[in-house]
Amino acid sequence: MTKYAAFLRGINISGKNKISMPELKQAFEEAGFTEVITYLNSGNVVFEAESAKEVLRTKVEQLIFQRFSLNIPVYVIEITCLQKILAAAPEWWGTDDKAQYDNLIFILSDDSPQDICSMIGDPSQELEKIQIHGNIIFWTFDRKLYQKCNWWKKTAASGIAEKLTIRTAGTVKKLCK
Repeated sequence: MTKYAAFLRGINISGKNKISMPELKQAFEEAGFTEVITYLNSGNVVFEAESAKEVLRTKVEQLIFQRFSLNIPVYVIEITCLQKILAAAPEWWGTDDKAQYDNLIFILSDDSPQDICSMIGDPSQELEKIQIHGNIIFWTFDRKLYQKCNWWKKTAASGIAEKLTIRTAGTVKKLCK
């Protein structure tokens, strides 16, 4: 069995796409996944499965549609891969600096991280930083001045937002334990 994390995009935000985490856990277990754990109310699921990652994304998306009648994009990653990504984090990312907000951007579309960076544009100087690692993007921005950050505005913009799912450093680190 391989341990995976599934990140469901856009659930339980402002009363939209509501999914109960206990019901989501039960749905995963009924689908044959084991050691299922949900974290927070934002669609983070850790589970074990024998299937390949490529098959799991489709299986989880179908499961969510059948059980909750929602078309929710899902990003699936092996926990060991996620741990390697965290080990390769830039020194400025994931620190205890409370003035910074650290995220990982996972790409749901067929776009490359370079494509996403081109769509969004340069990070705002002195307010945010990005670094590509494989198929994800490390992103940090100033908590107090977030509204002035180019990436903060654009990652939520139509045409880009649906291509991504974003998780905080704290969430990703917790899932890897």
